[in-house]
Amino acid sequence: MNITTMAKMLESVVYDNVRNGMIIGLGSGRTVAALLDVLARLSRSVSIDMESIRFIPTSLQIKMKAEELKMSIGDESLIPSIDLVLDGADQIDANNLVMIKGGGGALLREKVLMYAARKVVILADESKYVDKLTLPIPIEVVPYARAYVSSTLRSIHAEPHVRVNDRGYPVMTENGNIIIDTAFSSIEDPYSLEHRLKCIPGVVEVGLFSKVADLYYKARGDGGFDVISR
Repeated sequence: MNITTMAKMLESVVYDNVRNGMIIGLGSGRTVAALLDVLARLSRSVSIDMESIRFIPTSLQIKMKAEELKMSIGDESLIPSIDLVLDGADQIDANNLVMIKGGGGALLREKVLMYAARKVVILADESKYVDKLTLPIPIEVVPYARAYVSSTLRSIHAEPHVRVNDRGYPVMTENGNIIIDTAFSSIEDPYSLEHRLKCIPGVVEVGLFSKVADLYYKARGDGGFDVISR
């Protein structure tokens, strides 16, 4: 996604969806960070009262970004009252809009916010849209269950790999769990697969998001963008 296309799309997201007095949930990643910069800039020139909006981030990265921009951070007690969630995606099935998320490790918190919100908006460039999901699925697992969950995944012909950092240490989520990135030869029925994986003892959450968002902003390579609604 080029910078100009992203800026145009993110400005549209703000104009069309953000209102004063909202409680807004924030996903993780570079697109959400860029959106916060656009929101802060626009608030100085349009009628957005930033002091009236409270933000609930899903990661320390985005929380620190919001704090840097002097945005008001809400706590988890506000989650049942979330008006809007703004988030990205790692891969989106263009046919049914099911997503794979969790590349940044915040899949549990992102899914909680998505299910709680009155409205969910997903931001992604066209390269994220595919005919069939192919990326490994991030699975958040309690460390105690690592060996069992990995063995169970292999028994259903999946290829699990514990996510590690550049020094070889397991990546820990902000909930104190590990991520097992799990490749499947094919994902024919994401709805059933999501349920099957969540039923494995020790699995906390799965990076398959079968709940469809309300709006998808899709940046195109020609400099424009599309808005897809469910």
